[in-house]
Amino acid sequence: MSCKSTKVAPSVDFDHSCSDSVEYLTLNFGPFETVHRWRRLPPCDEFVGARRSKHTVVAYRDAIYVFGGDNGKNMLNDLLRFDVKDCSWCRAFTTGTPPAPRYHHSAVVYGSSMFVFGGYTGDIYSNSNLKNKNDLFEYKFATGQWTEWKVEGSLPVARSAHGATVYNDKLWIFAGYDGNARLNDMWTISLQDREHACWEEIDQSGEIPPSCCNFPVAVCRDKMFVFSGQSGAKITNNLFQFEFHGHMWTRIPTEHLLRGSPPPPQRRYGHTMVAFDRHLYVFGGAADNTLPNELHCYDVDSQTWEVIHPSTDSEMPSGRLFHAAAVIQDAMYIFGGTVDNNVRSGEMYRFQFSCYPKCTLHEDYGKLWENRQFCDVEFILGEREERVLGHIAIVTARCQWLRKKILQAWDRQRQKSKQESSEESDDGAAGGQRDIPAGHRPSGTQLLLEVAIREAEAQPFEVLMQFLYTDKIQYPRRGHVQDVLLIMDVYKLALSFKLSRLEQLCVQYIEASVDLQNVLSVCENANKLQLDQLKEHCLNFVVKESHFNQVIMTKEFEHLSTPLIVEIVRRKQQPPPRLYSDQPVDIGTSLVQDMKAYLEGGGLEFCDIILLLDGHPRPAHKAILAARSSYFEAMFRSFMPEDGQVNISIGEMVPSKQAFESMLRYIYYGDVNMPPEDSLYLFAAPYYYGFSNNRLQAYCKQNLEMNVTVENVLQILEAADKTQALDMKKHCLHIIVHQFIKVSKLPNLRSLSQLLLLDIIESLATHISDKQCAEMGSDI
Repeated sequence: MSCKSTKVAPSVDFDHSCSDSVEYLTLNFGPFETVHRWRRLPPCDEFVGARRSKHTVVAYRDAIYVFGGDNGKNMLNDLLRFDVKDCSWCRAFTTGTPPAPRYHHSAVVYGSSMFVFGGYTGDIYSNSNLKNKNDLFEYKFATGQWTEWKVEGSLPVARSAHGATVYNDKLWIFAGYDGNARLNDMWTISLQDREHACWEEIDQSGEIPPSCCNFPVAVCRDKMFVFSGQSGAKITNNLFQFEFHGHMWTRIPTEHLLRGSPPPPQRRYGHTMVAFDRHLYVFGGAADNTLPNELHCYDVDSQTWEVIHPSTDSEMPSGRLFHAAAVIQDAMYIFGGTVDNNVRSGEMYRFQFSCYPKCTLHEDYGKLWENRQFCDVEFILGEREERVLGHIAIVTARCQWLRKKILQAWDRQRQKSKQESSEESDDGAAGGQRDIPAGHRPSGTQLLLEVAIREAEAQPFEVLMQFLYTDKIQYPRRGHVQDVLLIMDVYKLALSFKLSRLEQLCVQYIEASVDLQNVLSVCENANKLQLDQLKEHCLNFVVKESHFNQVIMTKEFEHLSTPLIVEIVRRKQQPPPRLYSDQPVDIGTSLVQDMKAYLEGGGLEFCDIILLLDGHPRPAHKAILAARSSYFEAMFRSFMPEDGQVNISIGEMVPSKQAFESMLRYIYYGDVNMPPEDSLYLFAAPYYYGFSNNRLQAYCKQNLEMNVTVENVLQILEAADKTQALDMKKHCLHIIVHQFIKVSKLPNLRSLSQLLLLDIIESLATHISDKQCAEMGSDI
């Protein structure tokens, strides 16, 4: 496939911060690159440069620059250039003295220059003069000039297989291998002024990664990320982030990832990691004696991993290690590496990123919980009768146990209303709402429905409520035993309320938080609450060979209850046999799954607003609409219609019923899958309804630009005409004219309006040449 024939769809720019920044996008037509598509580009010819691995790749303007590496026999120091527009290879122009041949060096771009630091040099064929370097070279792209920076003062120890990046006008170097041991020190040097530049060692703090080498680094959201790498017996698949401003490291925990959700990539080395938008993309490397070729993606905002499924027409690269990667615009380019049987590669691959704004569903519902606007239920908790507000729609969608409690409270309130006054039996008391038709519950200043839950205290119940709204709970702070004990109370509630997903989250959080300082407190609390699974975990933790002596020497052990001490001693003397279960773990339903079921009928009896689409009623839920749309939030806060009915339009245009249902799916559970004709109706919806960002619009744009076909062109033409999307209408007419023989056989053609048929005839007439007219005239 020719690289010249495919243009890349321009990326979507957006602001995450607030709904006011929702940007109105425009449609562009032409051939677009499919998102998540791998393409194999022309490989590097041997007469230009050797196949290689352990090299570096950087991106500058519309070109990829490859420096150094080894071809299996010799180290290299040539500089290759790949033009991404015409997909051509050449040797880059150079002058001056280049760095000595090397591999496992680093290369970064700053301004209009490439900087190369360190690496391993010498003759690998004869195994002579092999040594690590700590030299720094600059290559100017404009002139091709190589220059070595001679830096006075202290220098980083010579190294290879380290990480390097540029931030705040400085080059940052981390870890690597010095020939004898792996490192985890960090150095930085300003790249602004060569004459006064000096190296400075950084005083790092926090959870510093172990000494390691052959790992990648990437900068995203003003933080540097390090993933896996070679660190001896301590090799892990941990992801660490470094705050440039405070020089603080943090290990990003993966224990919160629910079983059944995508796990982090396997531990590995020799892989690549690049940043694009809010994501980190990890590819390749050697993972426990395999060479995987899945592309893993980490979302910095949601702290979740996923495996990217490539498009069906992808040309996938094989697994490899010691390759290199760089990003130009909205695509990643991967070159070279070592593939099966220790063979060096000269292949270049391109991967098309997606540019969609993040899904704000969980955040939007989380803000509804925090703000407590439009609350219609008040939970009265425990012996002290503490009160917590909530929203019937969210609670009844997520928890069947609480749903039953709410229905019982309605029944009691209805009975109470009947006793007080038979005339008011159909009026606005919340307890009588079950007898009122769905969608017609009073919408004015109604009283809060009171629901008593004696078995729950306020603090753990609020954590449980936060989970119902967001699918998350706050991770316990390291060393804070009270946090862990609170999550244990939440776990007890999750068991009572039959919330399987929350149960699993709590167990994973607690097990991951148990350490030498808190294990006895957690064990005692688990025993008291009869949480056998957690107690079992604590007992096994205590009797581990590396833990036992430390634990029994603590003061907490002296104050432990006698039965627990006996149990620990017996467990140490005679460990019980391990029981393995092949039963699948019930991870419960997610927020998305629950809200989908709620929209599809599960929440009908709790509807409290009617949406009118061209006069046709559609029951809905105020709290959900207000959480997801600033338009509805402002309406319900200030201009709520007395009859509880709202006419639906997008500007002056009324969407089709199908498109309206697509919009409700997006509002309730973030779904963006829809037919292209729906996308045209909803293209302006994020702007009009004040969604948190333009995610829906970006999907509509992509859907329209990629999926107008002969089969659906007539439906999209109708939608374009109705929405006055003139550019799309013109695009559809263009397709119809050029594929008219196929289009003329479509049954939908006969149902088009007279005006649209005239538009098609006019477009056909314009398209027919004078010669064709003459030929047609001669046949008459």
